Amino acid sequence: MREGKFIDKNIDRWKTYQQDTNDADEQANRFAHLIDDLGYAKTFYPQSKTTQFINGIAAKQFQSIYQNKKRDFSRFKNFWKYELPLLFVKHQKIFIFTFAFFTFFVILGAVATKYDKSILTNILSEEYVEMTEENIEKGDPFGVYKYQNEFGMFIKIAANNIRVAMITFITGLLAGLGTLYTLFTNALMLGSFQYFFFSKGLGWASVLVIWIHGTFEISAIVIAGVGGLVLGNSFLFPGTFNRIDSLRKGAKEAVKILIATLPFFAVAAFLEGYVTRHTGMPIWLSVGILLVSAFIIIWYFIVYPILLQRSGLRLEKGKIIFPL
Repeated sequence: MREGKFIDKNIDRWKTYQQDTNDADEQANRFAHLIDDLGYAKTFYPQSKTTQFINGIAAKQFQSIYQNKKRDFSRFKNFWKYELPLLFVKHQKIFIFTFAFFTFFVILGAVATKYDKSILTNILSEEYVEMTEENIEKGDPFGVYKYQNEFGMFIKIAANNIRVAMITFITGLLAGLGTLYTLFTNALMLGSFQYFFFSKGLGWASVLVIWIHGTFEISAIVIAGVGGLVLGNSFLFPGTFNRIDSLRKGAKEAVKILIATLPFFAVAAFLEGYVTRHTGMPIWLSVGILLVSAFIIIWYFIVYPILLQRSGLRLEKGKIIFPL
């Protein structure tokens, strides 16, 4: 093809490519076409100004793509480093209430089970209680964690954890009552479950085994509850906004809080599938995992957000405001 015909065929497209776009797919498509054009031009018109022109547009497109990737990574980093912790400062009262609510009903579940053993079978199911009692008689009280292969258990537990989190979160739309009910039932289950092992003289042994994964798992359920209550609160108490705008704003923040639970649920599922089954591990190792897990939760969701707030950082209309 003669150079003049090549230019006439593509010049309008090249002019379009010189105009900026924020569409990542469009940028990638432009860059791919320009690479083809540049390869053709270098082959047939290696010393032409046309080749230099196409090369300049391609270089600009590459730079634009690279800068967008840097900005995307920066947004991702700022979300986890600043925005999410600051959200927990903003909704600190809801966080404290959710934790206190859950803890209260865990204790209530344990106390109620002490005085009424039927609660145990009603909450955990008779089959589960019988199976666990059989395992205790066999000398392997936590054998339930060993029956399934590691990967299968990891997938099953991760899916179930995310399902519970989604239910806890979405039911916040029911004026927060659905979230409170889900937290209530899970707290009663945990309290009854934990009392069962203490009543068998295996309380601290159960803590060393079950809370290897339970620290992240239970914390993430409580955090999902915070998201659900933020969602419900935005509808019940719109403040200066109309109810729809308040719900829209609250939903954005609540979803971000829900996202915070996903890595913790994933780690919890991994620990339950691959680590908890090793019930004979040294006590120091089990305690070490518990302490590290508790430290991560306390640091990221409580201590670190407070430090950020004291440094002068704040959220304003969804944007991170750095101190001057």
